[in-house]
Amino acid sequence: MSAKKMKNELLIEISKLGVEYLTNSEPIRAIENINLNIYRGDFICVLGPSGCGKSTLLKVLAGFLQQTEGTFLMNGQVVAGPDWNRGVIFQSASLYPWMNVRKNIEFGPKMKGLSKIESSKIASHYLKQVDLVEFENQATFELSGGMKQRVALARVLANEPEVMLMDEPLGALDALTRIHMQKLIRNIWKENHNTIFMITHDVDEALSLGTRVLVMSKNPGTIIKELDLDFIENAVDSKTGRIHTNEKYLNLKEEILDLIDT
Repeated sequence: MSAKKMKNELLIEISKLGVEYLTNSEPIRAIENINLNIYRGDFICVLGPSGCGKSTLLKVLAGFLQQTEGTFLMNGQVVAGPDWNRGVIFQSASLYPWMNVRKNIEFGPKMKGLSKIESSKIASHYLKQVDLVEFENQATFELSGGMKQRVALARVLANEPEVMLMDEPLGALDALTRIHMQKLIRNIWKENHNTIFMITHDVDEALSLGTRVLVMSKNPGTIIKELDLDFIENAVDSKTGRIHTNEKYLNLKEEILDLIDT
């Protein structure tokens, strides 16, 4: 089932959401009046100037931070805190260094109470999906940056969350590794029908991955533009698996850059 066919399945509802931080001098409004519906199968990429509240919004979605105004519902229920339904991938892989690759991936299913056999089966599936089968017994500190992020991706996937939250997970990678990771994430999204909410500073990355791209304003951040895209579908269906830029792509890139620079 494609993301487009899943569009009627509402997963997350955000209405008039705002976050205000208290400081010693005066309150600081990080985000305000955020209104957003997220549907199953969406791949949402969020862009905006530095300090616009992108990470604040992601922390609210993860349950790490409570909004100071507005509502945040998931499956019609108020979100009270973090849980396995929302898996987070950070810029740093944040793996357990005392565990090898396989055990890192098995950890989540075991914590959910699955048996050793079930957890191993799940880990084997995602090891194959991120192309790390031959490294399953490797210590994580011996891996390259890109491989660590693949382990982090597999570890979140193994929990089978309803939504994956990505906070610039590819930002620290070199250009070539980043392109390979983008292709991997596109294919996984298509195969698994994941719902993904991803923060990035890279306009090309957002255009090449997102079914929807949100552009946020300067602080206090709010959504000033939403774009529905099909570049990711075209890339997955192409022989190369890569994005092919055209006039529409270049015009959208310029439009987004103008909004961010405003």
